Amino acid sequence: MSSKPSFTISERILFLRIFDILSVVLGILFAASFEDFYYFDISSSKLLTWFATLIVYLVLFAQIFEMYNLKNSNDYFTIIRSILLTSFTTTIFYIFTPIISPELPLNRMQILYLFAATTIPLVIWRIIYIVFIFAPKYFRTTLLIGDVEEVRKLRIFIETKASTNQVVGCVSTEQCKDDMQYYNLKSANIIDIVKDLSISEIVVAEYDPKTYKNVHSQLVQLFEYGTAIISSKRFKEREAFLMPEMKLEDAFYDVITFSRSHQSKIYLLFNKLVDIIISIIGILFMALLLPFLWVGNAIGNKGSLFYYQNRVGKNGEVFEIIKLRTMIQDAEKNGAEWAKKNDSRITRFGKFLRKTRLDEVPQFINIIRGDMALIGPRPERPEFVTNLEKELPFYAIRHLIKPGLTGWAQVKHPYASSLEDQGIKMRYDLYYIKERSFLLDFKILVKTITTVLFFRGQ
Repeated sequence: MSSKPSFTISERILFLRIFDILSVVLGILFAASFEDFYYFDISSSKLLTWFATLIVYLVLFAQIFEMYNLKNSNDYFTIIRSILLTSFTTTIFYIFTPIISPELPLNRMQILYLFAATTIPLVIWRIIYIVFIFAPKYFRTTLLIGDVEEVRKLRIFIETKASTNQVVGCVSTEQCKDDMQYYNLKSANIIDIVKDLSISEIVVAEYDPKTYKNVHSQLVQLFEYGTAIISSKRFKEREAFLMPEMKLEDAFYDVITFSRSHQSKIYLLFNKLVDIIISIIGILFMALLLPFLWVGNAIGNKGSLFYYQNRVGKNGEVFEIIKLRTMIQDAEKNGAEWAKKNDSRITRFGKFLRKTRLDEVPQFINIIRGDMALIGPRPERPEFVTNLEKELPFYAIRHLIKPGLTGWAQVKHPYASSLEDQGIKMRYDLYYIKERSFLLDFKILVKTITTVLFFRGQ
């Protein structure tokens, strides 16, 4: 009894990428069949190079403008906006790299034709995707098993973080929710349930194995039949890309491991070179903006432009971070406190700096000094760290690598304004430490660019 086939998140994204590329290539070839569009000479020996360059630009900017955000891909307005931004940026970059793309045409209408040949096929294909392909019947049909409280928590998680999983039933100690099939944990024939509901995957939450011995034996049998079975902790990690909640008495070594990149000299050296190169560019960028920042600060901030603050870095060592001031002078005269949404201490100019993330730019100096890296957990203040290490198990693991200007927790979760938020961000940081790689670093950089472009800073 094998699981019902379904698309995973990564498969959906790969599917979208492949057909985005195909639609644009076919659109260009179709446009090239008309005499008015001669920018792409399909008989040229450089055609493969031209297409390869176009595809690289397309996929890169599609990622930046969130065409592969599955929530966006199912909304007409959002996806068309993303397509227009992607096509426009791809066209601009493409025409200004004539060594690896066709020579810049004298007739500027050719640029407009190129934009149309890229945009129209993408719009048509994505509308087809929304109408005919994106449908619940292609979702993973999921069966939840476990104690009722754990199953209810898991159901909430799926609704908010993993909506492409269609929960069709629960095997639990009590009714989980009115809109799905309920089966009693003590007497349920799970094998028949999987067959009757065409289950793609079983997610197992915590339950008492001594009281419900029949559950384990049935799960073993289903696994032997080829049914996909996963624990709730592993499921949450896979769907939300963060570590599951843990207690000190948990067998952490079963969950937390170090990425192979942690000791890879090639990875570490490459990261160091990228840190230095991007930091130099960032410092030069800040120098160009400095006159405008001084004026904005004088009008909307009234006080010093920069401020310095102690933060905890690698191995728990304290260093002084450099930022652009976004709060009123003496914002913490009553003691250190977390920033929060709609914080009254943030000035008018400070809100702009935070939205654009310009307040973080001086930290490129910290990266050059070696206090920080481009990517890593955000450095916290010593006053907070002391308490967080007491309250949150394994919080100190964040300090095994250098803190970062940006990181997985920063792009996946907003500013932490409570202990609960800090716990969630810690789990994202631990996920990064466990999975860090060239690919994950690239994703973080792209998401950071997206955050800046769409003014999503807090």
